[in-house]
Amino acid sequence: MERRALFRRLLRLSIPTMAEEILTTLLQYVDTAMVGRLGEQATASVSVTTTVTWLAGSVLAAVGAAVLALIAQAVGAGDRTRAAKLSQQALLLALGCGAVCGGASIFLSPFIPVWMGAEPAIQKQASLYFFIISLPMVFRAGNTVLGAAIRATQDTKTPMLISMGANCLNAGLNYLLIYTWGLGVTGAAIATAVSHMACGTLMFLAYRKAPLLRWNRREFAPDPALLRQCAKTGLPVLGTSLTSCLGYVVFAGMVSGSMGTTVFAAHSIAVTAETIFYIPGYGLRTAASALVGAALGEGDREKLRAAGGLSIALTVGMMCLSGVVLYLVARPLMALFSPVEAVVSLGAEMLRLVAFSEPFFGLMIVLEGVFYGMGRTRGPFFIETASMWGVRIFFTFLCVRVWGLGLRAVWWCMVADNVCKALLFAASFLQLARQRGGL
Repeated sequence: MERRALFRRLLRLSIPTMAEEILTTLLQYVDTAMVGRLGEQATASVSVTTTVTWLAGSVLAAVGAAVLALIAQAVGAGDRTRAAKLSQQALLLALGCGAVCGGASIFLSPFIPVWMGAEPAIQKQASLYFFIISLPMVFRAGNTVLGAAIRATQDTKTPMLISMGANCLNAGLNYLLIYTWGLGVTGAAIATAVSHMACGTLMFLAYRKAPLLRWNRREFAPDPALLRQCAKTGLPVLGTSLTSCLGYVVFAGMVSGSMGTTVFAAHSIAVTAETIFYIPGYGLRTAASALVGAALGEGDREKLRAAGGLSIALTVGMMCLSGVVLYLVARPLMALFSPVEAVVSLGAEMLRLVAFSEPFFGLMIVLEGVFYGMGRTRGPFFIETASMWGVRIFFTFLCVRVWGLGLRAVWWCMVADNVCKALLFAASFLQLARQRGGL
């Protein structure tokens, strides 16, 4: 009965997160499709800085992961005072990281498209796009970090509703600015920036109303001990994100710099198209982190084992189904984003190839969430670094720069990276489960 109750709670927490991710991804699809109708150069202008945008977002996600783990453990232990103090530090970290990441992104915006190997014809437009979407970075930080704090209290519905509203706003502004006012790529950037501002503002208001996160304004102050704990938990997550995103930057740079605009457009659109099929994994990862952190705070090892095992089984099962669907709909999915036959055919071929690795990707995602919920963040850092750079980047370099192979070989390197990470995470999890005092 307890396992059934835990299973229901896992679904209750993960379904809003999955719904949020689905809507966000669908609207990202709309965004990509709207820009794609403007031509290959417009698609490349938006896509060439995507990995750098992920890099900036990875800093915020690392802070969010630390905040979620520590607040979930405090909530599980019933320590409301500690949860409120951690809530204060979350706000400080959101403001600080948002200001630093935003300032750096704005300053580097003229240079990033050049560094990413963009063709001269799109460098100016790509730079302007990245500059505009970097302006509201503090709001984006608030959305990420404060949203993680809310989810740590096992409220995933509120962040879902906020994200839904902001993304619907983004879709409406996209249509208005791109087509009605004829602003093209610049209009897409403005729409994205405005939606980030709306989402960050609403998330802050929800965070201030969350009962388990409330604190008195007169008591607001930095807490060095708690900030050190956040740093201890979050820095390995940041290292994981940085090594991963820098790997994606190098990876995308090799594709864009060596294969031309058409191939890079097919590659970037296929990467975007695949994201909706990750959603079961990411939704369950957030729920697993919250439940595992709470069980750890309670000191209930049986619940800890059950939460981890149920999360893994459910995620892998859903990602198997996701891979089958991706294989079947690959071509019509690509056709939504581009009218260019060469882009559609090549992208569909890549999606069918990567569909077979979806269960491995899901296993990797959920195990990472389990480790993060327990505050064990160093292992994922070493696994991510070894696999990203030792498998994906190294073999992509050989395939592209040494052997002169095409995009298919590049995506085989992606698949090999996903499988390698999944196996390494599984081995670490099994080793931890066998240890006395572990799971």
